[in-house]
Amino acid sequence: MKIKLLRFKSVKSTNDIALKLAQKKNSRPTMIVAEAQTKGRGTMGKKWISQKGNLFISIFFEMNQEKINFKHFAILNAFLLKKALSKQFLKKINIKWPNDLMHNKKKICGILQEVLNCKNKRFLVVGIGVNTNQDPKNKGFLSTSLKKIMNKNIDNNKVLKNIKNMYEKFLIKAKSHSFLKLKKIYNKT
Repeated sequence: MKIKLLRFKSVKSTNDIALKLAQKKNSRPTMIVAEAQTKGRGTMGKKWISQKGNLFISIFFEMNQEKINFKHFAILNAFLLKKALSKQFLKKINIKWPNDLMHNKKKICGILQEVLNCKNKRFLVVGIGVNTNQDPKNKGFLSTSLKKIMNKNIDNNKVLKNIKNMYEKFLIKAKSHSFLKLKKIYNKT
């Protein structure tokens, strides 16, 4: 299933753009990517530090609650992103449930899920922040970047392409596979 890709230089939040697009009867899966966010969000109202050079993505798609519920998606998104990054960079990525990817106890990726109910449809919006080239300083936790781990500059377009391809395959499988089958597929690295 092809995902439409929209690119922006700077936005307040990629999730805000995704929510607005889904409300406008846009039911085609869409991925929003921005070079910068001025008001990125994390879980529980926390601010996501959006340093230029990192990757900021939101994807939205219609959610079929009969096969996979919101909590299941939280698990699957973490496994899916772990697999996408591990495939491209390194094998030592751990999940700090429910929404962080870690390397040596330092955060490299955060995931924010939001649900939108609109005209008898439910959309899942998945916000993804990947520390590709910068490691934000935060008082609450340690962070690192893929650049620091790999000791080289990271091409955000290659990371984006890999994540987009992974989600395109996932959305096809999500139509016919159960949560347990999908978990088994994406929990392999």
